[in-house]
Amino acid sequence: MTFFPHDAGTPASTLVPGVDWEECDCLLCGQRDWSPLVESQDTAGQGNGLWFAVVQCQKCGLCFTNPRPTFPTISAFYPASYGPHQHRRALADRLRGKRTENKQKDSNLFSGHTGRMLDFGCGAGRFLQRMHRRGWLVLGLDPSASSVEFIRGQLKLPALQGTLPHPDLRPGSFDLITMWHALEHVHAPLQILREAHRLLVPGGKLHVAVPNIDSLPFRWFGSTWYGLDVPRHLTHFAPWTLHLMLERAGFRVGPIRMVRHSKWLRSSAEIACARAAQPPVWQRWLKNRPFASLATQYCSLLHQSDCMMVSAER
Repeated sequence: MTFFPHDAGTPASTLVPGVDWEECDCLLCGQRDWSPLVESQDTAGQGNGLWFAVVQCQKCGLCFTNPRPTFPTISAFYPASYGPHQHRRALADRLRGKRTENKQKDSNLFSGHTGRMLDFGCGAGRFLQRMHRRGWLVLGLDPSASSVEFIRGQLKLPALQGTLPHPDLRPGSFDLITMWHALEHVHAPLQILREAHRLLVPGGKLHVAVPNIDSLPFRWFGSTWYGLDVPRHLTHFAPWTLHLMLERAGFRVGPIRMVRHSKWLRSSAEIACARAAQPPVWQRWLKNRPFASLATQYCSLLHQSDCMMVSAER
């Protein structure tokens, strides 16, 4: 069964000029036995309202966007306003000397330690700044040329453009690798994780945060769940598929922790309400911070938050 991005029956090849499409096998087990899970619309404005199919492998359970833009052409779906590549907040943090804290990137994970760190998918470099202030020898890696230029020129920190494997990186170069909402964006996540394993010293740590498709918010919102973000998100992890992929890459995998993001829930509600002529009352309620905060706490108690984080060891 073959699916194509669609918009009112217009041929996909004419919808976004310069974009090539590919249909892929399962990114975890390599099988071609998958079935449709959900269709979702690109909400970033670059895809002209295209709808994309998310499928689920019937062998291992991994969910992934299929078909998808090819690696050389997917940049067409990253608008200039794409949040992680925005430089303003990173520069403001540097000028103010602000020590930004993020509950997702729990400070307890790094307290009392220093060493060599690679931030894969570093964006505008805010996390690099934070770890540099803590005494880590940091290096950023990101496919965005403008982000790498900004980190080097404005933040005065080292960064490389590209992905893994990278010709300038050698085995056993890092004590820590972080992937904050980056793994879901890559075309070959298992290969990326295997390369990360190769780059770490024995006992080195990998920290990964990704959206959780096996979550109550996904069940509540379906195609309007904020965490889908197609086609920029290519793999849609559940706790067991994330654990299995890390194991197959050679890691010893720690417990998977749920992360609360009430803003994600509010964003899902806003998308759903914008698309519905008469959205249900509960969706309108979840656009408000107090209701969204209570709902995210409920999801966390049930271990079904829409974001998760895990630490793994080489």
